[in-house]
Amino acid sequence: MRDKTTSLTHSAVSGMVWVAWGSGANALLKVAVLVILTRLLSPVDFGLVAAALVVIGFSLNFSQLGLGPAVVQRPVLEPRHISTAFYASTGLGLLVGAVIWLAAPLIAQFFRMGQLVPVVRGLALVFPIAGIAVVPDSLLTRELRFRLLANRDILAYAVGYGVVGVALAFLGWGVWALVAAQLAQNLVRTAILLRAAPPLLNAPPSWASFRELMEYGVGQSAARVGVILGNQADNLVVGRWMGAVPLGFYSRAFQLMSVPTGLLGDVLDRVLFPTMARVQDDPRRLTSAYLRGIASVVLLTLPAGVVVAVLAPELVTVAFGSQWHAMVAPFQVLALGMMFRISCRMSDSLSRATGKVYRRAWRQALYAGFVFLGAWLGHGWGVTGVALGVLCAFFINYLMMAHLSLSLVHISWAQFFQVQLPAVRLTMLVGGVTLVIAAITRHLGLPPLAGLLTGSVAALGSAALAVWLAPRLALGEHGARMYEILRSHLLARLRPARLGRGSA
Repeated sequence: MRDKTTSLTHSAVSGMVWVAWGSGANALLKVAVLVILTRLLSPVDFGLVAAALVVIGFSLNFSQLGLGPAVVQRPVLEPRHISTAFYASTGLGLLVGAVIWLAAPLIAQFFRMGQLVPVVRGLALVFPIAGIAVVPDSLLTRELRFRLLANRDILAYAVGYGVVGVALAFLGWGVWALVAAQLAQNLVRTAILLRAAPPLLNAPPSWASFRELMEYGVGQSAARVGVILGNQADNLVVGRWMGAVPLGFYSRAFQLMSVPTGLLGDVLDRVLFPTMARVQDDPRRLTSAYLRGIASVVLLTLPAGVVVAVLAPELVTVAFGSQWHAMVAPFQVLALGMMFRISCRMSDSLSRATGKVYRRAWRQALYAGFVFLGAWLGHGWGVTGVALGVLCAFFINYLMMAHLSLSLVHISWAQFFQVQLPAVRLTMLVGGVTLVIAAITRHLGLPPLAGLLTGSVAALGSAALAVWLAPRLALGEHGARMYEILRSHLLARLRPARLGRGSA
């Protein structure tokens, strides 16, 4: 049993390393582009696009009706299913795009932003473009061609935002630089997909095929509603009751927090979901995988969130400039919730791996409600109040999803919190050191870049020293085990390269 568990853990760690390699490149690109665009564009520009994307993101779920996941999941996929899904997704994309284009004045009236009408109508073109891409994307996913899909995402973002968006922002296009970047990204993405996996449309579409796909697609689409609402409810509140400028500050703060959490969350989901699915009928191995995963996640994100919150003033000034100082406080609050968000992704992977998607769905619906309520209650205290309300929603969702996970792996709350105690100890050490160093650099009047570098080095150095001197105390049993596996895996990867250079 131990050999199987160890082998499974090694496989999961190996998968995370390679997935992280591809995802990391995309994340670094996004951070670089985010910094450039934030310096070139105003909070109003970002606020208008963020308000429009609240509607666009939510409506995309209905324009596709879960057809893509249905194509991936279907055990026997026939040509009639492919042609039906293609025509349906394309037709739905055109239909929903037209509805959003016509409804643009009502959307602008809801947000109380008259200048939002042309922005919404421009972004409505996303629907037919994305509709065409649904089936090719699903076919590549079904064939497990993740390398191509990862390269597609990097190239599409690089062209859309890195080339088109940045170039137009330099030329003074304002909000239209962001609109054009979004459209260009989707066009490049769709073009790559059509070239790599053109759908065969030999068989005629049929109503019977559509119903067969919808047996799965409707359930998938319904589950996605809670997730989308939870991701957009705070933007909706800020845009509707506070305006474009506060939304620009808040959306930038949230996106800056989301880059590392999204990267780590995607890596975890892509690796742990299939890994846990393989052992879903083996309670002992499933429990071991979950405990090691949650211990490692908290060790990474709890100290990181505290360090980022402490160094937020320097980070925002260096990355975006002093004109974005208003996003420091909400960013600090949201950074403290990084661990809660990533832990929920762990629970999400576990629930889907064990088939408990409906138990996950109603919790996501509650989470969306808590995000909206927290943001609405906090908006009277500005964007920082909204961030505090959203942080409370993060914590509630963390407890709800943990409750689901504990019922699936049959462990107690005491065990759940016990594996996270080493992360609390490490966070107290690293956070305390960073706080002292930050206070010293600010008292001395050092430039923000010097303060950021000094604080980061102090945080990393104190963490490395703790792990070197007392790995079991700093990382705990599960964390130390994962550290040894990761280290041995990396050393094994490096040895062939060294041997090759030596023989040459």
